[in-house]
Amino acid sequence: MNLQVFLELVEIKAKIASVWPFLLGLIFVFYNFGHLNGGLSVLFFIAMFLFNIAVDINDNYQDYTKADDNQAAEWKKHTNVIGVHHLNVRGIFTLMASFAGVAALIGLYLVWVTGWPLLVMGLFCFLVGYIYAGGPKPLSGTPTGEFFAGFTMGFMIMAITVYLNLYQTDALTMTLWWRVLLASGVAVMAIAALLLANNICDAKEDLELNRTTIVYYLGTRKSLWLFAGFYIVGYLSLIASVLLGDLPIWTLLALVSLIPVTKNIRAFFQVHVKKQTFILAVRNLGLFALSTVVAEALGLLLA
Repeated sequence: MNLQVFLELVEIKAKIASVWPFLLGLIFVFYNFGHLNGGLSVLFFIAMFLFNIAVDINDNYQDYTKADDNQAAEWKKHTNVIGVHHLNVRGIFTLMASFAGVAALIGLYLVWVTGWPLLVMGLFCFLVGYIYAGGPKPLSGTPTGEFFAGFTMGFMIMAITVYLNLYQTDALTMTLWWRVLLASGVAVMAIAALLLANNICDAKEDLELNRTTIVYYLGTRKSLWLFAGFYIVGYLSLIASVLLGDLPIWTLLALVSLIPVTKNIRAFFQVHVKKQTFILAVRNLGLFALSTVVAEALGLLLA
């Protein structure tokens, strides 16, 4: 396996979806509390990134190994990265387990340092990471896929980042977690929109593979409106966090991304074909991430 194939296997282009909430968590803590636990944050970033890689490898592995009828066999031969590049299935499993194992070891060390709440949050993330594509009824093939992906990546990564930087204080109240949930809304919604766009593009293929995603129940047209609605909620949550004082006023500069994001949404409404327009949802995620991080960081510098 060369580097290019490895990056395709781990879906490197989607890694911004896990890095972004981590950065949002750091900014949130520093803006509201003025300090960071740098060493613990770096260790968590490494564990989080390795586990995210393991999850994406597992997604491809599970899809490949579960495709056993004639139609699915053609799909995994011509579409799935393992089949397309004739990768060793056992080797892929070992690679996935290795990344997950290292992430788990780092996670256990962080639990030992910071306490049991991290263990609960970590176990939840590990469980969702596995059953998203594994188990008898993977979440990715149900109407709940967007919710679990958006919540786990958008909120839980940010929440763990906040916890690791505040576990020694008395700031970890229920009110704080609601504030973190609101501030993470922009990431939760953009990630959910990305997954929904993927399911809209794959609607026909999912039916052939016996996957009943939310698109199956809503239909394509309503799913497209839900896709647009996710972005609206994301922007509103960002504005609300600024009004509550949890994010710098300069964060509102991120609203300039409305122009290209809206343009991409309209284009996706017109054509929703995987190879042609799924990239628009990826670009929207990037626009959200770049604009919010830059605007919030600017707010920290000018505060």
